[in-house]
Amino acid sequence: MKPPPSGRWARHHPARNWPHGGGKTAQQPEWWPPERSWPPAPGPGTQAWSNFGRLVFRIFFVMAAVALIVPFLVIAAVTFSSGGWSTVALIGAGWLLLALAVVTVLRVTFRTAVPVGRLIVAAGRLADGDYAARVETSTSRTVQPVVESFNRMAQQLENADENRRHLLADINHELRTPLTVLRGELEAIADGVRPATPTQVRILLDDIAVVERLLGDLQTLSLTEDGRLALRTEPTNVGELAADVVSGLAGDAARAGVVLRAVTEEGPEELVIDPIRIREVISNVVINALRAARPGDVVVVESSTRASERGLTARIEVRDNGAGIAPELLPHVFERFGKGAGSSGSGLGLTISKRLVEAHGGTIEIDSSPGEGTTVRVDLPDGDPDRR
Repeated sequence: MKPPPSGRWARHHPARNWPHGGGKTAQQPEWWPPERSWPPAPGPGTQAWSNFGRLVFRIFFVMAAVALIVPFLVIAAVTFSSGGWSTVALIGAGWLLLALAVVTVLRVTFRTAVPVGRLIVAAGRLADGDYAARVETSTSRTVQPVVESFNRMAQQLENADENRRHLLADINHELRTPLTVLRGELEAIADGVRPATPTQVRILLDDIAVVERLLGDLQTLSLTEDGRLALRTEPTNVGELAADVVSGLAGDAARAGVVLRAVTEEGPEELVIDPIRIREVISNVVINALRAARPGDVVVVESSTRASERGLTARIEVRDNGAGIAPELLPHVFERFGKGAGSSGSGLGLTISKRLVEAHGGTIEIDSSPGEGTTVRVDLPDGDPDRR
């Protein structure tokens, strides 16, 4: 088999036609098993939709035949009973008009039937797992919205499938390193090459903590993306919450030689939010800033609360004067496992933070310039509906 062009799906290359019609399909993806033919052979989904299509067209042709034959039989009966040529001519003219109307309807129907047939075949391919199935643009104004809707749905399914494969590959990559280290260290201890000292056991526990943190991040991410994350809101002082996070990370900042401080502006004291989840957001952002900071850099966590016509809002800014983020990486900072080459994190912190902030109805933004530092800005609305 001729190898496909480079790229995940090579969407922009000439497509290979599906042998049974129904639009176009992408060329063979890189992950497709080499022992299986591409495009995939029609499966149960294609067969089911094809049977449905044949049934629909059979019903249509039967109805069309009845519409033509019944008037003809009526004319024959009237002609036999009356025998009058004027009556026969009148009924014949009516039959011809009816036949012309039926032919017109058939012509319009056939223009609709072609894209509907393609849509049925493409739906079968989609049911069989060919998410690259698309239906060509139709000239029928009636069918075109359905075709566009189907193509959008197929594109979303293809994107979801591709994201799922990438996520599994990224998880495999992130888990392999700590598990490989654990396996190697444990084998060395079992073989007597390395003693099981408290220091060595502590290193293994740190590697286990890395795996546990990654699994916890993945669970949180899954809950937020599925909309199943339950927020436990309560009146919370955002300034005190931010100060607690800074206090908890002061030791890490000191070891890195970074100045970390909290600044709280005066304002209304409490907002109804989930303090555990917002603490996680602030911690993720500050930890990222500390990891990217150089000795002598300054990281400031500033929080403020404002009262406006829309109710209470809180703003949390984490600013640093570090190296900043490269312009080509900035649009991808909230993507799963998106991180710089020197990052030691899992690449899920900002993704989870964005989902948690959005679950509160808030927004999170990042401004950064290379050599000038980075600012992460979180805006949270009050979760108390009585104060909005």
